[in-house]
Parts: sequence; structure tokens; C-alpha cells
Amino acid sequence: MQEGRLDPSAPLVLSTHELGRRPGSMRTYTATVPAPADLGIAVIGVPEGSDLHLDLRLEAVMEGVLVSGTVRATAVGECVRCLTEVTEEVTVEVQELFAYPGRTPAEVADEEDEVREVAAGELVDIEPAVRDAVVLELPFQPECGGVCQQDWEIGVSEQAPSPDRPADPRWSALEGLLAQQPDENPSGSREKS
Repeated sequence: MQEGRLDPSAPLVLSTHELGRRPGSMRTYTATVPAPADLGIAVIGVPEGSDLHLDLRLEAVMEGVLVSGTVRATAVGECVRCLTEVTEEVTVEVQELFAYPGRTPAEVADEEDEVREVAAGELVDIEPAVRDAVVLELPFQPECGGVCQQDWEIGVSEQAPSPDRPADPRWSALEGLLAQQPDENPSGSREKS
């Protein structure tokens, strides 16, 4: 493959040939394709090759081709509390304008925004738009749905001292300090022990 050319058989490369360059022409694209590599962050992501469900609309507009729609996938990662496996359904909206070569809209042609173009062969590569949308939707600190939080709360309550179970001996120095504190009566003045 030559540099700068897209592979028309790539799962996230779509042909816009049917649209022509007639503003207002539109077609829908629905497919399930394999997810690309590295679609995620360190703790959670969509596994490479897993199903990526696309429900898109391609529209010819004056400046180029507007691709919009929904992408669904299942992300897999680890709970940040207990490291058990976490799965999370991810549904994101994507919208990306692919400008016709030489027709980059002036309002988006500044240095901050990257303008993607319709490539040779009337192809558009939606992978960067899908990647941006999915990665931004992923939780930065995934949790397993509260199971480990419940376990933590149970563990804390089981470790709390009770009359039939003495406090942890590591806390004995603090208990000694508390025992030396004078009691306060309801009026707020301190009583001597």
C-alpha cells in the first residue's frame, strides 16, 4: 500500500462513491466489524478483534462528507479496587466531517483542529473518529459494580471491636490515650477522673 492511500478492505474505511458530490445525497451503513488494536486506556478497553457495531449515516454536504451515527462495543478491564474483570457496554455518538480535497472549510482550517479529508478513491477512514469517541467514553477508574465496595464494608464491620472481640492490639496505644482523656459532661465542663 502506498503512503497516503487507504486500504478499501480495512473494516473502518468506507467508500463514499455512491454519494457522488451531490449535496443532500445520503446513505446508511450498518455493520459489525472487528475492533482495531489499542482501542482503550491502560485499565480498560475494547479487545482487538471483538465486535464493534456501527450504525452510521454518510451525507454529502458542500464541504465534503459528514459521517454521523452510533458505535457500540463491549469494553473489558480491571476493577481499580479489587482487580477483578470488569465488562462495560459502551455506546458513543460519532460525527466527523471529511472535507473534499481543496475544500477545507475556513472555520475549521485553523491550527487547533485536524481536518480529515476524503482520500483518493473516494474513501474515508473513520477509525480516528471512532477511537476518539470510544476512548473518551471509557471510565478512567472502572469498578466492578459495587461488589468489592460491599466486601470492603463487610470487612471493616467485621474488624470493628465488639464486647466479645477486643480491638486490634496495634491500636492499644491510642486506646490508652483515650482512656487518659477526661470525660465531658453534658454542660461542656470537664470532670476530673
